[in-house]
Amino acid sequence: MATSSEALRAAPCEAKNLPSYPGPSKMRDCYCTVNLDQEEVFRTKIVEKSLCPFYGEDFYCEIPRSFRHLSFYIFDRDVFRRDSIIGKVAIQKEDLQKYHNRDTWFQLQHVDADSEVQGKVHLELRLSEVITDTGVVCHKLATRIVECQGLPIVNGQCDPYATVTLAGPFRSEAKKTKVKRKTNNPQFDEVFYFEVTRPCSYSKKSHFDFEEEDVDKLEIRVDLWNASNLKFGDEFLGELRIPLKVLRQSSSYEAWYFLQPRDNGSKSLKPDDLGSLRLNVVYTEDHVFSSDYYSPLRDLLLKSADVEPVSASAAHILGEVCREKQEAAVPLVRLLLHYGRVVPFISAIASAEVKRTQAAWTRCRDGKVVAGNHVLICQSHKPCEIDPVKLKDGENLENNMENLRQYVDRVFHAITESGVSCPTVMCDIFFSLREAAAKRFQGDPDVRYTAVSSFIFLRFFAPAILSPNLFQLTPHHTDPQTSRTLTLISKTVQTLGSLSKSKSASFKESYMATFYEFFNEQKYADAVKNFLDLISSSGRRDPKSVEQPILLKEGLMIKRAQGRKRFGMKNFKKRWFRLTNHEFTYHKSKGDQPLYSIPIENILAVEKLEEESFKMKNMFQVIQPERALYIQANNCVEAKDWIDILTKVSQCNQKRLTVYHPSAYLSGHWLCCRAPSDSAPGCSPCTGGLPANIQLDIDGDRETERIYSLFNSYMSKLEKMQEACGSKSVYDGPEQEEYSTFVIDDPQETYKTLKQVIAGVGALEQEHAQYKRDKFKKTKYGSQEHPIGDKSFQNYIRQQSETSTHSI
Repeated sequence: MATSSEALRAAPCEAKNLPSYPGPSKMRDCYCTVNLDQEEVFRTKIVEKSLCPFYGEDFYCEIPRSFRHLSFYIFDRDVFRRDSIIGKVAIQKEDLQKYHNRDTWFQLQHVDADSEVQGKVHLELRLSEVITDTGVVCHKLATRIVECQGLPIVNGQCDPYATVTLAGPFRSEAKKTKVKRKTNNPQFDEVFYFEVTRPCSYSKKSHFDFEEEDVDKLEIRVDLWNASNLKFGDEFLGELRIPLKVLRQSSSYEAWYFLQPRDNGSKSLKPDDLGSLRLNVVYTEDHVFSSDYYSPLRDLLLKSADVEPVSASAAHILGEVCREKQEAAVPLVRLLLHYGRVVPFISAIASAEVKRTQAAWTRCRDGKVVAGNHVLICQSHKPCEIDPVKLKDGENLENNMENLRQYVDRVFHAITESGVSCPTVMCDIFFSLREAAAKRFQGDPDVRYTAVSSFIFLRFFAPAILSPNLFQLTPHHTDPQTSRTLTLISKTVQTLGSLSKSKSASFKESYMATFYEFFNEQKYADAVKNFLDLISSSGRRDPKSVEQPILLKEGLMIKRAQGRKRFGMKNFKKRWFRLTNHEFTYHKSKGDQPLYSIPIENILAVEKLEEESFKMKNMFQVIQPERALYIQANNCVEAKDWIDILTKVSQCNQKRLTVYHPSAYLSGHWLCCRAPSDSAPGCSPCTGGLPANIQLDIDGDRETERIYSLFNSYMSKLEKMQEACGSKSVYDGPEQEEYSTFVIDDPQETYKTLKQVIAGVGALEQEHAQYKRDKFKKTKYGSQEHPIGDKSFQNYIRQQSETSTHSI
């Protein structure tokens, strides 16, 4: 049985030629949002005073729910801090592969109610004969609106109702359901009756033998609306149209449908009127099989550290054939980390790279950060500009230098005093890196420091200081002034950590060289060396002995009062949540003292909360011994992130629950199982209720599946690499130009590994093909999983019809 998982990396790069603002400046303050259908899951920084804003931001997430469109909206924020939509780009899910991992310009489209459609409808039709009081037979159509799922939330609310219309050339009869309040998954279960044929049209030959216009022209139209209390009227949510021809084969019909946009919507503007948006999108969908399917390929990857030379290993080959090194590094490092093989593999890679290096000063420039999370971010807004050309009126250069010096000191001391918090796996990697460099360059006494410092300061601390939002250190983007301050801090800290002999010469700007004179004291170099000694000592401590709590995640969410007071409303309030490896707390606002704290060892389970409990989406519960804390996240991605990290940090708790209540305890009973006692045991198995020794943070099978997909997509390169091995083995002459891109130290060993990789990938490819064929046979078009209107499934049916002998 295969399970599906989806991941998305979306990069809104830049926009151009946006329509000018109808004012004297004509410039706009714009930001871009990333949406699954219409649910916002990411927002870029605001670029001020521009009609061609550059964003250049990356967003990555595991997709937690089904979706039809990946949408990008450009918003303009005016002087009154009101946001208005300029335009959007909506890419259908089935089209995402067309634009996979390449920059593409899209024309912005106009946004109106008729184009903002999502959700699906479950509908039943039944045609029956009815005998009237006069004894005449006529036909009546029963239309049952069962339910809807995934309707959009408009202006923070969704109060849906449906209108059902029997329409034809000469008739239109409409009926309406009740309004369902505060839900985007309404259960209607209402039946409406329509007279389809007049008594005079009845034929004894067959009750399906209608008049021609009845068969060809009559249709049922279902329109979904959001009931509004405003004077502007109700908002359109989508429609579907079903011709009565579907009842020719049977008197009853039942199916799920995707809602569609209204075809008579307002006219869109010319494409050029709204400008365009450059995007880079990477979408992956993996079907993960049970573990035994992956054994051959997984074992080949895990023994990479033991292969001589390491360039002939499966892991190294993966890096050689992938176009983007990061797409290979992420699943590979996670897989090796999961099985405890990351340290020996990186040690082998480091040793190989050091051996190839001719001069000590060029070493380790391509080190990859594996893990870690610590840096102090400047929160205040003191002026720190030290470029004389960029000084604002009234600013003093000496004062700014002093402000910047204080910030650099604070950040530098936070880094150099954080050695005890360095994860053990990173310490082991730094130890092997230091030893390999010292062995290769025995005449350089400082190489044991610079090998590690160039790795951690250049590839880790400097980028984290420069862009804290990309490392989840700040929930929002920094303003331009703070961003400039962080740039200056990053440059200085990077130079301090490099232990360069001529530090001033490492700056291109003269003002930076002048500023660096503040830090030419020996105590800074000593602090860096002490820090590097500490983090490159192998096996020096148990990570649980770290006293200083490590911040794992924080952000604003909504929580329900827990009822700890005997009297008082159990209302919902916004709170600032903070999770460390010691406790989970919430505060009135960021920086305040905690209002409530849950020690990590008291977390018994972390699970989703059914939407019907409070008619609120994206809710989850943190279950404690005495009660559950109910929390609402900002969107589905944030909810999944919090559930995942809370589950991980509490996975070793000995009293973890195996069952829980998926709904809330309200009005004297549990909504899920109706049990009256608030202490009644749960009625559903916990999703995270696994043994404490299971690593929930990494799914080894999924990572192997991801690596299989990469190998499969680069099969032509694998085959070309095989040809290169054969050429080198036989002729051992000058490399052909087309083969020169591959690192092949031992052609015979590399060829042997390539043959095993290609065989393992081929076996998995056959399993995937069989899985798709089996799924195709079992899946019904019009089911809840694949509603009518699912273009990706329609395309799949078409492909299968072309390659298969069986009919649909």
